Amino acid sequence: MESENDNHFDIPINVRVLEFFRKNINSLSDYLSVNDLLKNQCGINNFFNNQEEASQLSRILDEYDDKFLQIDRREFGDFQTNLALADQAVDYSYSKFSDIEFVLEPTCGKGNFIIAALGKIENLKKVVGVEIYKPYVWETKFGILDFFLRNGSKVKPDIDIFHANAFEFDYEELAKSSKDLKTLIIGNPPWVTNSELGSIDSINLPTKSNFKKYRGLDAITGKGNFDIGEYISIHMLRCFHRHTGIFAFLIKNSVIKNILQDQRLNKYFIGNSESLKIDSKKEFNVSVSASLFISELNHKPELVCEEKDFYTSQSITEFGWYKDKFVYSIKDYDASSSIDGRSIFTWRSGVKHDCSKVMELKQVNGHYLNGLKEKVNLEENLVYGLLKSSDLKQEEANEYRKQTIITQRKIGQETAYIKTNYPLTYRYLSSNKKYFTKRKSSIYKNKPEFSIFGIGEYSFAPFKVGISGLYKSTHFTLVRPHNSKPVMLDDTCYFIGFSNLIDAQIAHFLVNSEIVQKFLKSIIFSDSKRSINKDTLMRIDFGKAYEKSSFEIAKNSISDLSVQEWNKFGQIIKSKESFQYSLM
Repeated sequence: MESENDNHFDIPINVRVLEFFRKNINSLSDYLSVNDLLKNQCGINNFFNNQEEASQLSRILDEYDDKFLQIDRREFGDFQTNLALADQAVDYSYSKFSDIEFVLEPTCGKGNFIIAALGKIENLKKVVGVEIYKPYVWETKFGILDFFLRNGSKVKPDIDIFHANAFEFDYEELAKSSKDLKTLIIGNPPWVTNSELGSIDSINLPTKSNFKKYRGLDAITGKGNFDIGEYISIHMLRCFHRHTGIFAFLIKNSVIKNILQDQRLNKYFIGNSESLKIDSKKEFNVSVSASLFISELNHKPELVCEEKDFYTSQSITEFGWYKDKFVYSIKDYDASSSIDGRSIFTWRSGVKHDCSKVMELKQVNGHYLNGLKEKVNLEENLVYGLLKSSDLKQEEANEYRKQTIITQRKIGQETAYIKTNYPLTYRYLSSNKKYFTKRKSSIYKNKPEFSIFGIGEYSFAPFKVGISGLYKSTHFTLVRPHNSKPVMLDDTCYFIGFSNLIDAQIAHFLVNSEIVQKFLKSIIFSDSKRSINKDTLMRIDFGKAYEKSSFEIAKNSISDLSVQEWNKFGQIIKSKESFQYSLM
């Protein structure tokens, strides 16, 4: 927290506010007297906390320069909401519940939400803002003062703007004291995670706690890395969900998803929830998927949310819990839920080496060129074509831009054989050993030299059905061998492998069928960091997908498909023998 003697007035102060203080400059010699004056003028309690603050403002009034410092606010996850967006957010909240008496903004920044609420809500009795950054506290106070200088006839609610850490402020006590007031909790909490703040030694962190009540390893591993906006959102809901009113936060879509996903366990008294997608690039100049999350407080607990466009209010989808599953589109899932089961084929991720400059090659004029732009002579036996996510855009693929060295046929296999059988390859790998030793992942620890990961007999299946794990498309590509040699996929891709072409073609047809595509789109949140993953793909029930299709439809996509081949595939996936496919 800043020292009280620091200069916090290196901020923009508009002419109206400056003239007000210059006119009342004598009152600044007694902060209690000027506080009474300001209370009558704008409703703010304790505008100045001590005489030093009042005297400091008095000293700078005559020489005030509108040039002010631009502070790096990254440690506070600071994306200030412009007044136009704040106005729209308040308008929409007010349209959902107009009888608001109490407005709370737990991370109020420059106070635009509060000022928007003062302008819109007629019967306000109480306003509370909390902000850790002292210059923003003053900007909020000056903004409120300016509002009432412009709107002198407006009724002035009781206003408190606290200079405090949102993680330490006593919201439980505030909730108790305001429980009879119809409430609007509104704001834009930080869009960063605790690990991001910790990496820059920020003080703006909550006390370490397992706030989502994770158990076991989840409590101490990756799931302990939570979003600060989610922490504040959950804390507000815990404290105020029994208040009558509205919760309205601008937060990342991933946070909204988590709130709804955890709602089945938490059962907060919220309902009629809406997620209104904003253009974050336009509003904040950041590439983050975010929305205004609106929810009615003191409502029967509900587990679904309607997604809309913020600017048009056009409905996009309804997501949440349905048929005991958490889905992105309830409508599409209802039409395709029969596909939701367990894949008889085991989806695999592609090969991982973490050494692209050495392991990935291009073939140029009869020799290989590595990522270091070096000409390399190798035996061809361990060099395979490699497809990446960006290569899986067509219906079929077997041409590749890059190749890769495959040193093992299974994880942990000894690699000493390379020295004996492939001396050129061994000499090349050994000369670049330093790049392998720099690999940080623990998966290579205590493994044979030049080890790779994501490798097994399934990697050498001649035919594969693959999909990108990086992009939002649910399109699948049929991968054929190149010159009778299987083509590898990298670790950004997922695939299932087959020993014969016709089975791969039928599986490819099924995963691209209308019902499977609808099912995938119904369960995938496209703005998730990695929206397509193994867990999602393993939910495709090939047996049900086969039942929902027919030979006649399949024949339109697969030339020369015979009814016998179609029926044989159906028998395989229905029999216990189908588990052999998990090897591929």
